[in-house]
Amino acid sequence: MDTKTVWDNINYYFKDFILFKVQDVGITISHLFVATVAIMLSLVASKIVRATLRNQVLNKLHIDKGLEYALLRFVHYIILIIGVYIGLKTINIPLGAIIGLFAVIGVGIGFGLQNLASNFISGIILLLERPVKVGDRLEVNDVWGDVKRINLRTTLIMTPDNIAIIVPNSKLLENEVTNYSYGDPKIRLRIPVGIAYGSDCEKASEIMIQAALENSRVLKNPRPKTWFREFGDSSLNFMLLCWIPDAVEKFDIISELNHAIDKGFRENDIEIPFPQRDLHLRSAETAVRFLRETEKG
Repeated sequence: MDTKTVWDNINYYFKDFILFKVQDVGITISHLFVATVAIMLSLVASKIVRATLRNQVLNKLHIDKGLEYALLRFVHYIILIIGVYIGLKTINIPLGAIIGLFAVIGVGIGFGLQNLASNFISGIILLLERPVKVGDRLEVNDVWGDVKRINLRTTLIMTPDNIAIIVPNSKLLENEVTNYSYGDPKIRLRIPVGIAYGSDCEKASEIMIQAALENSRVLKNPRPKTWFREFGDSSLNFMLLCWIPDAVEKFDIISELNHAIDKGFRENDIEIPFPQRDLHLRSAETAVRFLRETEKG
């Protein structure tokens, strides 16, 4: 087989051999190649446009990082949609076929892709209404983490332990989510503290408040305070309340305050009790008699 024949065969399978048809339009390998190139170019164009917007426009406006992320994501998806459309038009697929394709997708959504559609729509709502934005500290199902990325289907949350949690967007709208960064970032800590019966309650309160005041990461206004909550089974139960500027430092500050309170209690002979139970034997003689009879038997 000569070189010309080889090239004729390659040209035939690349340009003339029809893989499948879409509304009487034959799709060849060359068509798929052109469409793929168009989509790839749209991705490159999206990257360039977003970088230019970020560096030349958005950074100068000093807008919120979450809003910046949302705007850039919308630009990305718009350019990608344009690229897909150009790619389909390049291979001469009529507009009716494109509409028909979306109609088929719609039928698929109706029969088996409800979850995907729900997450997609939820992602759009999150990007528009922004109840959750990039950089927020969230608590979802007792798990803490910072929002790193919001996609159209899922949201990426990174925990302080560097564990990535991928949450479907619909879960962030349907379930209860605690957003510690929404609005005013400062929060009030509630630290339970128990002391032994007979301890000096006023002194214990002074020590707890002083521990909070001496911590540089605790706000002095509003001033820390304590609540005498209840008479517990084994202890007098107090609650230390103090404000911190950012929820991100919550657990670090709680640990520091617990250390300071423990040190203050030990220096002032205030005991943190162990659980106590009183055992009353009303029928001790009956119990002894039963044990003796059991041993004889």
